[in-house]
Amino acid sequence: MASVLRAEGISKSFGPIEVLKDISLDLQAGEVHAVIGENGAGKSTLMRILSGHLLPSQGALLLDGVPVRFSGPVEAEAQGIVLVHQEILLAEDLTVAENVFLGREIKRLGFVDDRTMRDKTRAILNDLGAVIDPDTHVRNLSIADRQLVQIARALLVPHRVVAFDEPTAVLTPVEAESLFAIIRKLREQNVAVLYISHRLNEVKAIADRVTVLRDGRLVTNRDIEGLEPLEMARLMVGRDMSKLYPEKPAGASADTVLAVRDFTVPGHVTRASFSLRRGEILGFGGLIGAGRTELFESLLGLRAGHGSITLHGASIRFKDAREAMAAGIVYLSEDRKGKGLLLQQNLRVNLTLAALEKFTRASLMDRGAEEGALDKAIQDFDIRARRRDMLAGQLSGGNQQKLLLAKMMLAEPQIVIIDEPTRGVDIGTKQQIYSFIASLAQEGRSVIVISSEMQELIGLCHRVLVMRNGQIAGEVEGNRLTEDAIVFLATGVHEERAAEIAAGHV
Repeated sequence: MASVLRAEGISKSFGPIEVLKDISLDLQAGEVHAVIGENGAGKSTLMRILSGHLLPSQGALLLDGVPVRFSGPVEAEAQGIVLVHQEILLAEDLTVAENVFLGREIKRLGFVDDRTMRDKTRAILNDLGAVIDPDTHVRNLSIADRQLVQIARALLVPHRVVAFDEPTAVLTPVEAESLFAIIRKLREQNVAVLYISHRLNEVKAIADRVTVLRDGRLVTNRDIEGLEPLEMARLMVGRDMSKLYPEKPAGASADTVLAVRDFTVPGHVTRASFSLRRGEILGFGGLIGAGRTELFESLLGLRAGHGSITLHGASIRFKDAREAMAAGIVYLSEDRKGKGLLLQQNLRVNLTLAALEKFTRASLMDRGAEEGALDKAIQDFDIRARRRDMLAGQLSGGNQQKLLLAKMMLAEPQIVIIDEPTRGVDIGTKQQIYSFIASLAQEGRSVIVISSEMQELIGLCHRVLVMRNGQIAGEVEGNRLTEDAIVFLATGVHEERAAEIAAGHV
């Protein structure tokens, strides 16, 4: 196959920090080329160089064998190279159609042709398997739907190379399959696809070739044939990854620390009831949109809802997350960039923000104590930062998640609720986060894990509650905790069999 875009000896430094060193790879027409590596390995930096968002410090790009130097992403797009960003880069106050065509509006007789833009938007979203009204304002969409709109916007441009940076991180399995169908169609159209993902089973299923990066350096370029996910993981992290999940802590105490009864979140959840035991890891599964996040946001006072909440045997109701934190409950949002961290602030500010009273002396901030806390967090949570004074937004996704964990643990909680704990996180960091969650339960704390990854729920949790259409559809545990049982409950397919599995009659 012909090489469309080639990188030769690419290096990139930010000041004295070198993040890429002598990377070479080529993208061939009609193939899917995956780039994998741990968070901070340089994957996104490489992709941004290939798509014109960054200039390399050394090395060259060749387009159709001819050296090229893009002045920016607009020039790269004009040459047919488009990037689907990991971050959602949409205008929330505009409609879906307006975002898809922003800067490329279709005009008729000197006026913007809204009807044509809506029709074309609807068509490309249908191709992606998304049922989204083009007139909907982006601010009213779920994170998954926003990602699909962003993909639609990228694919609107005539393209020879399409780069996807973690495209399925916020998609359901059904939505991901629709995306894979689009990628296969691109391959059939002789488009070169560059694909970054931490989900190694996806890479195995969709890629033709794989480039592995570690610490900004090239480990290998390999054909996918004969390369299994476990070997990919070993190449990424340089150590054996056969034991991804830690041993589940010994059985949880019979003591109930949190009981929720008949809790309703208008428009999202209906009469949800569950209990949480001391030392237990309790999972919440279900498709995106099933109401899991809305349930816990409402329980912690972040949105309207009503029902009974009992904490350590006493009835309670939280007005906001700070009250919940004072009562010993912390919540780590699935949207760490939008709701968990201040991306334009440094690590110290982010770390201590939720526990400022611990670092206040006579109404003044004790910077020495804050710096000491940051030292401990960097060591305890293995936060890999090039500089202590860097902004949270400059950290890789996995290190952002570890910073958020460190931030919330400063509150010394007894109940930790983690929404999508490893979204957009590489397999090495996943292993670290899983071990940390297990250690919390081992210490006698209680953990609730909300996750769209079934293997994560099965590998971590003592019990899993599955939500569907705003209701708790069932519970599975022990040897009944299987992918089949979760899928049945989450989708409503074969409901009678799902009920049998959940009841242990199969």
